[in-house]
Amino acid sequence: MLAERPVAPSDLDTICRHRERLFREAGRQDDAIVAMRATFRDWLAPRLADGTYSGFILEDEGQSIAGVGLMVIDWPPHPNHPTEARRGYILNVFVEPAHRGQGLARRLMDRAEAELARRGVGFLVLHATPMGRPAYEKWGWSAGPEMAKRGWAQG
Repeated sequence: MLAERPVAPSDLDTICRHRERLFREAGRQDDAIVAMRATFRDWLAPRLADGTYSGFILEDEGQSIAGVGLMVIDWPPHPNHPTEARRGYILNVFVEPAHRGQGLARRLMDRAEAELARRGVGFLVLHATPMGRPAYEKWGWSAGPEMAKRGWAQG
């Protein structure tokens, strides 16, 4: 039987595992994932403890099969949200392969959007993998102008 529950500090290993698998499936290199592994765990643990990282886990007979993470981030007012100094950030959307195609990612996204709306957050962002992009677009998300620059400060 499928059950939904909020993430808890005890989900640290599950969230880390989901995030790693998400990036592997998106084609990221092993060395980057290995470098991220410990740093992400150290970053996530206190945020799970204080609630700045929240989200939901779907379980089937007590086994975690899908999850989504949520954060409300401080962000300067912007033309997309001119009267609000924050954004809702959705991350770590992951569904175990055996459970894909059943609408679970959509269920988690609907739940995440409803929770952020309940918190009064009117502008949401996420970073989509190539695999996830078509689904997000189908659900009303649009690609934005964000750009990135990697490795510039490394010496």
